[in-house]
Amino acid sequence: MVESLGVRQLRVAIDMAFILLFVSLGRSAHDHGVTVAGMASTTWPFAVGLGVAWLALLSVHRTGVTLTDGSFIVVVIVVVGMALRALTGQGIALAFIFVASAFLGLFLLGWRLLYQAFSRSAMGD
Repeated sequence: MVESLGVRQLRVAIDMAFILLFVSLGRSAHDHGVTVAGMASTTWPFAVGLGVAWLALLSVHRTGVTLTDGSFIVVVIVVVGMALRALTGQGIALAFIFVASAFLGLFLLGWRLLYQAFSRSAMGD
């Protein structure tokens, strides 16, 4: 099945929306404020991780919708994001790594589970 560029962009945008939700909830919970500068500062390492993950998947012709693809994306986002945060002097407490992994795992795998469930039901399975 050949997919359009728009379909892939939508999938990346969904992942990015959940990264932004994670960052905004975290900044709010820690009283850092949800300002444009603050959001950008906290988001960019995870956005780079997302880009790396999707480029890797696309290079091997993966769709990004399977749970395997989603798990790969989560791991890459967390590893790259935390590495970039460490390199730039941002915090990477162990609890933060666990929270980021759990939140992103739940939401990035969650939308893929829903996608698969609706895709199967639309096919009559």
